[in-house]
This record gives sequence, C-alpha cells and structure tokens, in this order.
Amino acid sequence: MSKGPGLFSDIGKKAKDLLIKDYSSDQKFAVSTYSDAGVALTSSALKKGGLSTGDVAALYKYKNTLLDVKVDTESNISTTLTFTEILPSTKAIASFKLPDYNSGKLEVQYFHDHATFTTALALSKSPGVDVSATIGTPAIAFGAEASYDTTTGNFTKYTSGISVTKPDSCASIILGHKGDTIKASYLHYLDQSKKSAGVAEISRRFSTNENTITVGGSYAVDHLTVVKAKLNNYGKLGALLQHEIIPKSMVTISSEFDTKALEKHPKFGFAFALKP
Repeated sequence: MSKGPGLFSDIGKKAKDLLIKDYSSDQKFAVSTYSDAGVALTSSALKKGGLSTGDVAALYKYKNTLLDVKVDTESNISTTLTFTEILPSTKAIASFKLPDYNSGKLEVQYFHDHATFTTALALSKSPGVDVSATIGTPAIAFGAEASYDTTTGNFTKYTSGISVTKPDSCASIILGHKGDTIKASYLHYLDQSKKSAGVAEISRRFSTNENTITVGGSYAVDHLTVVKAKLNNYGKLGALLQHEIIPKSMVTISSEFDTKALEKHPKFGFAFALKP
C-alpha cells in the first residue's frame, strides 16, 4: 500500500485512542495461541454488569488473504475476509454475521500517494452506501465521508475533517453530525517511543449549545508500565495502569470517578490478555 494521507477514519484517531482505548469498567480475560498451520486462536470472556459472555476467534492468513472467524456464546458467527492487492493499491473487505443474513457488508479501499477512497455497500434488500475520500499527504490531509440510504433516498450522515501530523504531534478538526458538531483535538508526544503523551479535545454541539472539554495523557513509568488519566469539564476522572507481565501479554486495571458526586461508587475494570 502507498504511504498516502491514510483513510478518513484515521483523522483524529490517535487522540481518540489515547482518551478512550483500554478504559473500561468491565472484567475481560483473553488467551491467544498459535498453531503450526499459522492459525491464531483467541478465547475471551467478558463480565459486564453482572452478565458474562465469551467468544472464540480464529485468524488465518494465507498470502494476501486474511480470514477472521468469531463465535460467541449466543451462537452468532461473525466472519471477515480481507483481500489485499487483488488490484494494485486496493483492499477488499467482506463481512457477514450469521444467523443475521442481512448483516453482510462489502468494502473496497483504494490507496494512492495523494488520495484514498473507500466504498462500503450493505448486502441487504435495501442497501445503504458509505463513501469516503481523503486527499493530501501523510503530513496534512483533508477528507469527507457520507452515508446514503437507498430506501429513503436521503443522506443519513456526512462528515468532513482535516488533520496535520508532525513527528512529535498531531492535530485535527472534524465537522460531523450533518454540521451539528465540531471537534478539535491535539496530541503531543513527550518521548521518542511515543508512550508518553498529552492530549486535549474540545467538542461543541450547536443544537444544544453543549461544550465538552477533555484533557488527558499517558506516562511511561518504565519500558513495561504505562499509566494514563483523563478528565473532562463534567468532572469525570478516569485512570488506568497497564503492565506488560511478559512480552505481548498485558494486564490493565482501570477506574472512573465522578469528582462532582464522590458519594457514588467508582467504577473499576480489569483486563488480562495472554499471548505466546
């Protein structure tokens, strides 16, 4: 694939991940193994709100084809097929979920040195169509996406954005929800490994005059341990500790507090991922 501006979904993703990724109030355990045939097997269990669920996933790669199959405790089967370089600089992704026969989706991505395009089509009786495009370079990119409902003939979503990326920082502005919201974010790395960073995000919904300001950051205590924290203007404080117990195997402890209502019980989450 070319080293172009990236997909539209990449705009603002690094700042979003730092503020959201790994924060959880659930308990999750995952164990992965690899067979001699090149199949990666992952078994996971999730406890959320007193309910326990689990799934088993198998990932197999052969040349330019990647097959991902997941079966959960309710006997739902999710399958994703990814094909790269069927045509130069393209990627095709087909996904479906059984027994929901209307959940099929086909997506085609095209990558160029100065532009990327994606088209996704729902494989149902009344398919919806999602399209996105990004132009620019790895340093600066402009993009837009839209969703079209073929049943009503209306656009259900349109979003635009811009991102500026430097070796030690990235910034983005996204206009979404049909122009009703605007979100600006800035992320700055504090070390070469990019494990320590600070981030700020400001969003506004024009229809309700609602503003949300969130600041956060991560700090590498050592090469095995990272702590993260975030706080918004509504007093929601989140924190987590992530430690690599053995290579590629992580334990994460997270919590969330309401600083404006300390009488409420804080939420705690725990995740353990074991990989060979």
